[in-house]
Amino acid sequence: MTPIKVLWADDEIDRLKPQILFLEKKGYEVVAVTNGYDAIEKCQEAKPDVVFLDESMPGISGLETLTKIKEINANLPIVMITKNEEENIMEEAIGAQITDYLIKPVNPNQILLTLKKIIDKKGLVSEATASAYQQEFNRIFSAIQDGGDYKDWEEIYKKLVYWELELDNTQTEGMQEVLAMQKHEANAEFSKFIVRNYVNWIQNRSRGAGPTMSHNLFKEKIFPRLRDDIPNFVVVIDNLRWDQWKILQPIISESFRFLEEESFFSILPTSTHYSRNALFAGLLPFDIERRFPKLWKNDIDAGGKNLHEKEFLADQLERTNNQMKFSYTKITNNRNGLLLVDNIHNMLNNQLNVIVYNFVDMLSHARTEMEVLKELASDEAAYRSLTRSWFIHSPLWQALRRIEDQKINLIITTDHGTIRVNRPSKVVGDKNTTTNLRYKHGKNLQYNRKDVLEVRNPRDAMLPAPNVSSTFIFAKEDLFFVYPNNYNHYVNYFKNTFQHGGISLEEVIVPCVQFTSK
Repeated sequence: MTPIKVLWADDEIDRLKPQILFLEKKGYEVVAVTNGYDAIEKCQEAKPDVVFLDESMPGISGLETLTKIKEINANLPIVMITKNEEENIMEEAIGAQITDYLIKPVNPNQILLTLKKIIDKKGLVSEATASAYQQEFNRIFSAIQDGGDYKDWEEIYKKLVYWELELDNTQTEGMQEVLAMQKHEANAEFSKFIVRNYVNWIQNRSRGAGPTMSHNLFKEKIFPRLRDDIPNFVVVIDNLRWDQWKILQPIISESFRFLEEESFFSILPTSTHYSRNALFAGLLPFDIERRFPKLWKNDIDAGGKNLHEKEFLADQLERTNNQMKFSYTKITNNRNGLLLVDNIHNMLNNQLNVIVYNFVDMLSHARTEMEVLKELASDEAAYRSLTRSWFIHSPLWQALRRIEDQKINLIITTDHGTIRVNRPSKVVGDKNTTTNLRYKHGKNLQYNRKDVLEVRNPRDAMLPAPNVSSTFIFAKEDLFFVYPNNYNHYVNYFKNTFQHGGISLEEVIVPCVQFTSK
């Protein structure tokens, strides 16, 4: 194995021979220089793995040398060593992206510990993370087998996401495969849990049965958190999974103070048409159709299915005695996003501002259609990375940053999540059967009953029935529906794509989070 190469620049390098000999005995190769000019030259010639840099040297200073070295290799770890503890020097060094700093005199063990933190950190963290997950595995396994209530399932899913992100960061491939199998098992048991309980929740929610769901979200988690003294912003990022939210959390927390994190259950179908209309109306789809017969459209009807969310929200505000000055903004393209950036300050005059941002949903659909996006978002980790990259550069984040210095209340939520589908399930239906891959409704459907939650009477799940004999079916786990015609073509086309509408932890359990100004 090639030894780790350390470049050490210090004008009193002779006094550091004991430390250098100690490192060489530990297997490190040390290149010693006495000034900044030589340090810069050796960075180009010797290609060190890490640099120890004295802050005070003749010729050019350590900070000047640091800047020159970063120009050569921006990612090279540099440890600043100084006698001077003045705050401004430390701030300059940290601002120039040093990896660590030490105060003289330094002993050999300090140096060794610093090298291990820098060079061996990834391996040590990976080993520790894998070990910690192994210890947690049995507890999660027992929780999955026990099932419990909806609160238990929320905790199970959050733990799985936590470990998924931890293992992603450490690239522990073997443990990632174990976690993927555990998530698959969790989704199998969660689907059984939903099959057993969903209709009962829908029919008895008024008596406190079940979790907060899409149609109760405003009433139970948003209205109680609105403030009278400052503007409230409710941002609905369409199709935002819990793991994607956890990726965005540290970004948002840099500009806003994190207050509270909760989850709720999307109604079925876990699709924009049903869950988001229910969210804004504060009603289940059957009741929306009955209250707004001219505004509700069924799947087989022509035209947009989410064109009246503002009217639904206004009606909910009035019904719940939450009448207030509010705005509703839906962003479906970059041009509208830039208009939001320009207009965000005007919204401070409203008590409530609701912003619906559609990018993540468009991303999942575009990934199905475009080969290049299939490559960019080939799995969950890549999908999260793409979501993070979008958010950092999005007009939405730009707009929110424009009001970070204002006193505001910020709630971020979604309507449903999405799952990467892998296993086909055959369905036969007539020409009026819906085309969605994760749920279908129609007459005389033929399907494998083991693969679905079936609702033969849509009214049981408070869903509209376009026909008297309509049946709804919802795909479990990572299944997707395919017709027998041209079966292999569509299996290959849709396999490994992100879809929504059915039953999975990823689609059903989604975030509702509160921030305020710092």
